[in-house]
Amino acid sequence: MRELVYHRLLLPAINRYADKTGFVDMGYEGTYASHGDRVFRLCRALREELGVERDDRFAVMATNSHQYLELYHAAFLGAGIINPLNLRLAGPELDYIVRDSGTEVVFVDAFFAQHFANAMESSDGPSPIRHIVLIGDGDVPHDIKYEDLIAAVEPEILDEPDESDLAVLMYTGGTTGLPKGVVLEHRAEMLNLYHIGMVVPFDENSVYMHQTPMFHAASMGGIMGTPASGGTTVFQPLFDPGQSLELIEQHQVTQTMMVPTMIAMLLGHPDFATDRLSSLERLTYGASPMPAALLDRLLAMYPELNVTQGYGMTESSSLLTWLTADAHREGGPRLQSAGRPVTGVVLSIRDADGNELPTGETGEVCARAGNFMREYWNKPEATAEVFHEGWYHTGDAGYVDEGGYLFLVDRVKDMIVSGGENVYSAEVESVISKHDDVTQVAVIGIPHETWGEQVHAIIVVQDDTSLTESEIQEFARAHIAGYKVPKSVEFRTEPLPLSGAMKILKRELRKPYWGDQGRGVN
Repeated sequence: MRELVYHRLLLPAINRYADKTGFVDMGYEGTYASHGDRVFRLCRALREELGVERDDRFAVMATNSHQYLELYHAAFLGAGIINPLNLRLAGPELDYIVRDSGTEVVFVDAFFAQHFANAMESSDGPSPIRHIVLIGDGDVPHDIKYEDLIAAVEPEILDEPDESDLAVLMYTGGTTGLPKGVVLEHRAEMLNLYHIGMVVPFDENSVYMHQTPMFHAASMGGIMGTPASGGTTVFQPLFDPGQSLELIEQHQVTQTMMVPTMIAMLLGHPDFATDRLSSLERLTYGASPMPAALLDRLLAMYPELNVTQGYGMTESSSLLTWLTADAHREGGPRLQSAGRPVTGVVLSIRDADGNELPTGETGEVCARAGNFMREYWNKPEATAEVFHEGWYHTGDAGYVDEGGYLFLVDRVKDMIVSGGENVYSAEVESVISKHDDVTQVAVIGIPHETWGEQVHAIIVVQDDTSLTESEIQEFARAHIAGYKVPKSVEFRTEPLPLSGAMKILKRELRKPYWGDQGRGVN
């Protein structure tokens, strides 16, 4: 079947808007025609120069750029399966993902080339990487430069992939201490785009800016939707609030996606002024809790701005529910919700035995939709666990009101979302528990004004132990990404509270921190 493939969206746009400047990247300006030429060359180069076949994985560890977009589009045209790497992964995590995915070709930029090379050199056994392609310039480890690669071949438009072929392998945090590869087919990515397109107006007049990292599923609307509709894409390599203000003004950006942390940093920047964002027509937020005070401030400053919220996860190619601009303007209790399911998504709230719960009762949020992953890469048991009786179990606890609005109240799987990044407490606990002086450990998310949540470790030690917060942080940082390292540590000598099943009662540990919060988890 070749019904839901990106060829039928991207190729017509390239022809229709051939002479239009559609890609603006820190001094680089590319037309739709030049973008198509570069992507078609890349497709051929992946095959002929790098030996990447349609079912092979190629990784990308780089900041936002037009080259990153070209790599995504090459994958969507069937040149291979893109494996976007989180920029904050520690060396052992990178090594695991590369080996687990079977990746042999990686694209890096000067920011991350040395870090990636160090990760491969410090791993056990020979590196599986055959080629390291450098995006841009720099005196860093690489085999070939990106520009030389695409200049070495003539353009080629590949045959359409089947909609059941794989397009993206995106790793997400693992509750067992190991990341899981989310396997996404072309069909899932296309349906996700259609879901987004029904709530976000993409057209040739839109100017979309990539500020959230392009390895994140939250960026998929901009990666696929803007180029398919003839809009203009502006790239910011790494988020910087001052630079963000400048780019929005300079290029008259109309749409963007930000996590609440970024919004707080933008509004709090010394150079911020309300008129500097006057070109914005739509601002979407998501991926972490939105502090009520910050949302109130944003809505008061920009009453005409279409502020919207999306809720989803990597496993759903991103989107499940949507809180509209009108709902934001209406305010009231539903402003604290995650919105209603987008067209094509069905929600069900279920208890621990899998029984559907009535309106207003809290249980696990489960969903059905065509944009869900096929499976976790090489993890059939983990796949079976989340897909039960045809429903995907999100691990989030919540309820649905009489109008169909979803309210999230907790995380069944104890996931922490800090600054838009997912942190699984079990992974952090697994690392800290290896310290010789740690008797017991629980990791929870606690409120943070800027980051939404911060990672907090509660550690039980012996009376005579002189363990310090900085020692725990340094120990953890050697094994996991910096954003997963606890930002605060609490030491106790009394055992942590346990349930009848001998599980730590994290709800009791959270109460002192979340008891006076107007909103739980988003």
